[in-house]
Amino acid sequence: MRADFESAAQRLHGQIRRTPLLEAHGAEFDVACRVLLKLELTQHTGAFKARGALNALLTVDPALTSVVAASGGNHGAAVAWAARIVGIPADVFVPSTSPKEKAARIRGYGARIHVVDGYYPEALAASREWAAERPVAQIHAYNDRAVACGAGTLGLEIAEQAPEARKVVVSCGGGGLYSGTALALRGRADVLPVEPLECPNLRAALNAGEPVVVPVGGVAADSLGAEKTGDLAFATAREFGTEPVMVSDEQIIVARQWLWQHCRVLAEPGGAAALAGLMSGSVPVRAGETVVVVISGGNNPTIP
Repeated sequence: MRADFESAAQRLHGQIRRTPLLEAHGAEFDVACRVLLKLELTQHTGAFKARGALNALLTVDPALTSVVAASGGNHGAAVAWAARIVGIPADVFVPSTSPKEKAARIRGYGARIHVVDGYYPEALAASREWAAERPVAQIHAYNDRAVACGAGTLGLEIAEQAPEARKVVVSCGGGGLYSGTALALRGRADVLPVEPLECPNLRAALNAGEPVVVPVGGVAADSLGAEKTGDLAFATAREFGTEPVMVSDEQIIVARQWLWQHCRVLAEPGGAAALAGLMSGSVPVRAGETVVVVISGGNNPTIP
């Protein structure tokens, strides 16, 4: 599968941004390790999602001349942006609970938007019903191999920028970022997924032995609010024996405030969840090691 990630990286070369690493002192988080913040919120569309969406659209069946997606906001913006690059129309279904700024961003990239009452699961169901009657490519936000391979290019980038890093911490919603990064970094670094307590789909799946539906809510639901973990994320976590780190809404808010107050980095709540895992003390670290924390998105402009 390593070849799939390398192929995705070649496909995306020159079309996505090589996002920066910001070094922080471990003492700022009361840890004895070196901390590097991977600022993926500076990616096109303001989140890592641009990687997977464009990789998927560049590999889609050319007979399908339009694309549909469901999203809490970030994936939808990425699909709209990628569709504009590829030159095909896009329809994006978003839940009514998604921030208005995210819906505006999707429209700004030229997609037609459909607002559905509820959360991401309701938007996904509506998009599937709509797509069943049309010859369109449906790009799933996380349960799609091409999307995960695109997300995994972030892992290859980290390996080039910080080859000494042996631990990478990522926010986890449906698990596309986690699975893609973990598989791309197999044998190079351990990847730890961080889930909100209000959206515990990977933990629930591992406890049940299969992906199961969980209630979703909380401050990060617009970006991490998948009701069921992706099959690839579940398989990856089982293969590597990974247990997700769990964080509360309060811990996410503290991490988001820290990023703004100390770095002037304006992450959205879901984008700060990985840092919340480190700051809460739930991510195990060794003295002197280098830990990369991915700040995955910044599409919520409210200053914390």
